[in-house]
Amino acid sequence: VQLQASGGGLVQAGGSLRLSCAASGRTFSNYAMGWFRQAPGKEREFVAAINWSGSTPSYADPVKGRFTISRDNAKNTVYLQMNSLKPEDTAVYYCARGGSLYPSTNYPYWGQGTLVTVSS
Repeated sequence: VQLQASGGGLVQAGGSLRLSCAASGRTFSNYAMGWFRQAPGKEREFVAAINWSGSTPSYADPVKGRFTISRDNAKNTVYLQMNSLKPEDTAVYYCARGGSLYPSTNYPYWGQGTLVTVSS
């Protein structure tokens, strides 16, 4: 399984970005997907996750109401729409594939990360 994240960049506070994560393989729709981030000097943290069908998204408190996770199983791709970005959202964002239909703490596969920088 290979995961390729893209869409990061430099944006001003209040702006928007959409991250994409394309997955290889034929079993994408059988697994939950997640987004995580790691800011400089901090541990990696959970951002959002979505179940196999896309019907049940979940979010970390700091991004609720601003970020939206979605997926297109026909394209083997998961997205993270980020609105109202804040400087504290600056981080490397990683997508990950879960180990089952629904999100859990188990994410066996990870992408390479894409850098999001939010300027004040």
